[in-house]
Amino acid sequence: MPADFIWNVRVYYEDTDAGGIVYYANYLKFFERARTEWLRALDVNQHTLLAEHDTLFVVKSVSAEYHAPAKLDDELKLTVSIEKLGRASIVFLQEAWCGQQLLNTARVKVGCVDSALRPRAVPTAVADKMRQTSITTQTD
Repeated sequence: MPADFIWNVRVYYEDTDAGGIVYYANYLKFFERARTEWLRALDVNQHTLLAEHDTLFVVKSVSAEYHAPAKLDDELKLTVSIEKLGRASIVFLQEAWCGQQLLNTARVKVGCVDSALRPRAVPTAVADKMRQTSITTQTD
């Protein structure tokens, strides 16, 4: 499970469907949280980006493949890796694991935009921090 960042999350009842497994769309929420916590670990504050740099990150596209189900009370390890850091976009490879079992793989393309939703370059200081590797945090 090599990754630039790992975030742990517990599966709660609210995350599951009528069959007792994690509802498919909740993986997107889990992955969003992992990317947000990765930015925090890089000391990138999204409120500051907006206030001082008129910069936002928005999801442009997602593709996900489901390999195995997660269930109530499972502890998941969510990974974040940059597959491609472009001038105004980032492609992330994200995975959800339960123990040694790969549950979900997603590619998430995120665009960098201003408050009017026009494309803009990822701020240099932020891009430099994103190029760092081996930032691993394990939190509940």
